[in-house]
Amino acid sequence: MKRLQIKTAQNVNINFALANVGQRLLAFIIDNILKFAYLYFVIKVFNFTLIQAAFGDDNWTLKAIDILIFLPITFYSLYSEILMNGQTIGKKFMKIKVINVDGFKPSITDYVMRWFLRIVDFNLFMLIFVYVASLGLDGREELLWLLFLFGKLLGFLLIVFTNKNQRFGDIIANTVVIYLKDEVKFSETILENLSNEYVPTYPNVIKLSDNDARIIKETFKNAAKFDDYKTLIKLRTKILEVTGIISKHNSDKDFIDTVLKDYNFYTQNM
Repeated sequence: MKRLQIKTAQNVNINFALANVGQRLLAFIIDNILKFAYLYFVIKVFNFTLIQAAFGDDNWTLKAIDILIFLPITFYSLYSEILMNGQTIGKKFMKIKVINVDGFKPSITDYVMRWFLRIVDFNLFMLIFVYVASLGLDGREELLWLLFLFGKLLGFLLIVFTNKNQRFGDIIANTVVIYLKDEVKFSETILENLSNEYVPTYPNVIKLSDNDARIIKETFKNAAKFDDYKTLIKLRTKILEVTGIISKHNSDKDFIDTVLKDYNFYTQNM
């Protein structure tokens, strides 16, 4: 399994396992099953014969209805990754996630770019077909089938043969897809999974370094696991001393957990 090594501002190296083509393909299949299930549900629920009869020859209205029906699946991967912090339902099931190559959360622009460039990764055939058709190559159906397969597989071929398992959209958007369930687990790094609505409590956490955050997290995990309250008190005292924070939490565990989340929030959004 290929790995991505990220060097932080404090020269601390963090390693991530890159999702392979098999994991991404399975996530892709799961997402497409959900899309087909949505279409099946819509077709079964709505009586399109009555809709067509109601609007008659009003093709513009019928086209508008078609667009509205297909909007959820057209933009599925885009809004899913934005709302689910780099994951679709398929990616979540396969324990993979989109991040920036520098280890940060991708921006909305990054998500839009990698979504838009799916037209190159998985629909290049459409672009090539227009060119080939313009040449008037009649009787060359086998060539068109080869172009179709190449166009559909381009994204997967790039994932296989690029150093960071990136499709074209990833390369342009400067993103990678990582495997979260790894020997060096995501939870064992200084990074935390934060929701888009997360509101930080302690701005002074920026006085900590990446190495400080790593030590705090490792110590906190071990102390919390064995209910080592003496260590938790010492850890809380040290954090207060270094940062000058005035704690708003009565619980040592809640305070330290909030400090780690706040540190991630500020370092990922600076």
